[in-house]
Amino acid sequence: MDSGIKRTQKDYTLAFKLAVVEQVEKGELTYKQAQDRYGIQGRSTVLVWLRKHGRQNWGPMAHYGRMSKPNPSPNSPTLTPEQRIKELEVQLKEAREKSRFFEAVIEVLKTDYGVHVVKKPVGKSSRKSPSKG
Repeated sequence: MDSGIKRTQKDYTLAFKLAVVEQVEKGELTYKQAQDRYGIQGRSTVLVWLRKHGRQNWGPMAHYGRMSKPNPSPNSPTLTPEQRIKELEVQLKEAREKSRFFEAVIEVLKTDYGVHVVKKPVGKSSRKSPSKG
């Protein structure tokens, strides 16, 4: 990898990108040093790779050749945007499955047991307002 020659965009394999990202994240190189060492011409190319393939939070401070401090919550690891999207897609799928389940239960209650279920409009509370007096 330490070739020192200029490369074109088509030269960058996924394995190469991941290797560069790993070196930067381990602190072996700054993104600018990696750019110089491997002949990466684009000024933000390595930063894009870090944001896309990296495991750390690469924010505005990375423009100065160092990683910004991530602000993860104590119980959750920092996720890339792609990982967060996948997590949210799974949550959405589960919510839709629950919704279909509850709709089926309501239908069974109506047809088999004659129970009338009233759905409250969105934003309405089931609590009664406190009496004034």
